[in-house]
Amino acid sequence: MALSRNISVSEASRPKLPRHARLKFDETRQVWVLLAPERVLAPDEIAVEVLQLCDGVRSVADMVDQLAAKYTAPREAILTDVVAMLQDLADKGFLTEAREKTS
Repeated sequence: MALSRNISVSEASRPKLPRHARLKFDETRQVWVLLAPERVLAPDEIAVEVLQLCDGVRSVADMVDQLAAKYTAPREAILTDVVAMLQDLADKGFLTEAREKTS
């Protein structure tokens, strides 16, 4: 049975790492790695920065605003890149979305 947990990333998304994935600094290699069962990704410096913002609380819009201010770069360009990167990770199962809890 196929799992269809993939999310569609937008400015309103609040992405986070799923329970089975961790972002960790590999002391031996001196690089950040994204670990999931039987899979390892070595994201680049910018991707690591974006992933560190994926806490399930911040929206993609909040992350983009923060990055645009930090790098004094056009928001639209950052938004396009961030959404594409997060969507790619979501499609590979490295990202999920925080859901509103209903009581």
